[in-house]
Amino acid sequence: MAEKTDWEMKAANLLKAELKRKGVTYACLVQALAQIGVDEKEVNVRNKLSRGKFTAAFFLQCLEAIEVRSLRLD
Repeated sequence: MAEKTDWEMKAANLLKAELKRKGVTYACLVQALAQIGVDEKEVNVRNKLSRGKFTAAFFLQCLEAIEVRSLRLD
């Protein structure tokens, strides 16, 4: 299996940090995604974040679902 690139790791870590900062579990994220019309299973979300392999669209959907309005990249 291919290792995560630095960019994949950064994207996954940014999303995980926002989830933690907001106190959102993967189960809560799945529910929040459903509220904006995105159908995901908790196991799939967990795998995407652990692998660091997800689309920019999924990243933005997650941020929208948990109501992140600004993101620090440094």
